[in-house]
This record gives sequence, structure tokens and C-alpha cells, in this order.
Amino acid sequence: MKEDFLHHVWKFSKFNTTSLETTDGEPFSVVQVGQHNMNSGPDFFNGQVRINDQLWAGNIEIHIKSSDWYAHHHEEDPAYDNVVLHVVWEHDVDVFTKDGNALPTFVLKGRVMKQTLDAYHQLFGLKKQWINCEESFSTVDDFTIENWTERLFIERVESKNELLLGLLSDSNNHWEGLLFVLLCKNFGLKVNGASFLSIGQSVDFSVARKCASSNTSFEALLFGQAGFFSEENEDPYFLELKKEYAFLKAKFQLEHTSVILPKYFRLRPPNFPTIRLSQLANLYATQKDLFAAVISASTLEDYYSIFNVSASPYWDTHYNFGVTSSKRKKRLTKDFVHLLLINTVLPLQYSYATYQGKDISEALFELASSIPAENNSIIKKFNSLKKVATSALHTQGLLQLKNEYCDKKRCFHCAIGNTILSK
Repeated sequence: MKEDFLHHVWKFSKFNTTSLETTDGEPFSVVQVGQHNMNSGPDFFNGQVRINDQLWAGNIEIHIKSSDWYAHHHEEDPAYDNVVLHVVWEHDVDVFTKDGNALPTFVLKGRVMKQTLDAYHQLFGLKKQWINCEESFSTVDDFTIENWTERLFIERVESKNELLLGLLSDSNNHWEGLLFVLLCKNFGLKVNGASFLSIGQSVDFSVARKCASSNTSFEALLFGQAGFFSEENEDPYFLELKKEYAFLKAKFQLEHTSVILPKYFRLRPPNFPTIRLSQLANLYATQKDLFAAVISASTLEDYYSIFNVSASPYWDTHYNFGVTSSKRKKRLTKDFVHLLLINTVLPLQYSYATYQGKDISEALFELASSIPAENNSIIKKFNSLKKVATSALHTQGLLQLKNEYCDKKRCFHCAIGNTILSK
């Protein structure tokens, strides 16, 4: 038995409410269940119960066993002095208030509706499942899932805001600098995200902006900070970039001792750090006011235009310095742009709007709805239970659902879980 379940039972009155009595045999009725408290303190604020025709207004505390009152040391906490009713699953000890009176106690065991108990056991049975509601997920109506995933989408964006504010502080509260380090991180994807982030953070954005006037200079800056020029290579383009970096290093007194070296292991050639850093350099060389463009754009086509860049011409026939390959333009794909929108643009737009005191939820919904759904193991599994993900709005919401609710067994805080329990 979980205490969260008892909260659900009390909150939605999923118990037989006729002929209620306290453990002392006093008749009582529930006037108001109270306001559910998700923070520290009593479980429900401002409840109202009538005991022996006397109306009592105050807080409601819920436990599995009445002895939990003492196990949790509530007798020492003034926040619990105003509790007027103790709701428990099992009564194993009397609880007394500070003035020595027995705290009115109500036992739920034997009064909870059978269908509610059945739904609870189905959700939290011993059978190991991918998610607790795996067998019931398909029965939940589309409206509930749609609204819940929208809410979780915003929750996921909000959860990234703290990270962005930390990076903003590291960037001297420079929003363009924040965009730069975010793009560095996300151009690196999962394998090189931490490495590329360290590269971006190793350079003051004022230096990066000065180098952005030339694709060669910016590429030399990024490659040099990544430590590429510590090895010997006779390739002419390598030597050209190395020479340019030596000039920049002396001019701006650059250091890269704290940089995490990029990896090549298990990467497809289009994701090699050489290609991604060159594409990032070319993005800044072609977009002179990238932050303004990213913040003001609103449609998917706008962003396709902004991110319509490729690696420098040398990389048309190379993936590594000095090793030729068949000629191919290394352009950012639409799938890669979608990842940049999800992981960089949407969180940045939300953070910047929040900083300005604006609510842009509807605009974020519209943009996220236009981005195709992500394709990963979690989304595939949800869609196998019920086809629910058709856009990035849904997939981001579902990822938040799986990571923050399903994996943590927070079914009673989930609209889907509550719908199943309420059937």
C-alpha cells in the first residue's frame, strides 16, 4: 500500500462515505477534503469535517499506519498542530495532540471502492512491466493524453531552464553567448556534447564573434580549442588552419587546457567532430545576427533557411585531415535541424521569454507541433501501446512522462494514472 494511493482515495472520495465513524466511535462527515499539499507539511490544507455535530476546520494528515505520526516526528513539528483529522489505512496506536487529547482518526481499510483497489493492484502489481499502466494505457482517451503531453512538454522545457540560466551566468549574462554554447553542445550530439560544450566555454563569446567574420578563422578557432593541431599533419588545409590558430591564440591569449577532447568512436562519418565543428563555424560566418534570427523566427521553414549551411569546401572530399573521400556536400540535414530546434531553440525561446516576463506557450506549442516526432526506443514503445506521438510536442512530453513519472512510479501525480484509477 502506498501513501500516495490513500491521498488519491481521500482527494476523490473513493471510499464509502455512509455512516462514518472515528476510531473512538464518534460519527463524522466530510464537508471539505481540503487542498492537496504537494510540499512539506500536512497532506491536505483547509479541510472541514463535522464530528458529533461540531464543525472542525483545519488540516488533514494521511498515513499508512497511525504510528507513522510518531515515526515521522509530527508530534515535534508545529506545522501539524492544526490537524483536525488523521486518516490511516490501519490504526495501530492512538495519537495525541499537544494538549493531551486523542486526535480524531478515520480508518480507510474496508471502505475503499473495489474497482479503485482493483485499479491500484493492476498499476502496482508484482508483474514487472515497462510502465505500470502498460496494460491499460491504450484505454485512456485521446483528449486526456493530448492535454497531459502538452503540459509535460512545458514541464520539460521548464526543467531545462535552470541549466540555461546557469550557462547564461557563465556567459556573463550574454544571451548571444548562451546561444553559442548551447549550439556547441548540441552540435556535438550525445557522444561529443560535453566536449563541444567545453570548447564553447573555453572561448569568450566576444572572441568568437570577432572570428565569425571569416569561416576560416572561426574554423581554426574551434579546431584549435579542440586540440586538433597538437598532432603533425602535412595536409595543406591543416597547416593553413594551424597557422591561423597560432595567430589567434597569440592575439587573444587563448587556452584550451580544460577542454574535453572530441571522440570519433562509434560515430558515423557525417557526425565526425571535424564535420560538425566546420558546419558550426560556417553557420556563424553566414548568419551575422544569429540570436535575433533564432528568437524571431516562428515557422519550420524559417529555421530551415537559418540552418541551411554546410561544412567548408575542403570537407566535401574529406572527413579527416589528409584522408580523401568521395565528394559529398556536408550539409545540415533536416533531421539534424529538428534536433537543434528541440534541444536548443525551444528551450532558449522559453528561457528568454520568461526572462522578459512573457508567456509564449502557444507559440512553442505551434512550433513543436510542426516538428516531426522523434524516433527512439521510448517513443516506439509508447506508440506500440497506442499511437500517441505524431510531433515533437508529443515526443518531448512522452519523454518527460517516462523519465519523471513512469520510472519514478508517480502514477498518482499523472493524469493518465489518475484516469485509470478513476474508471
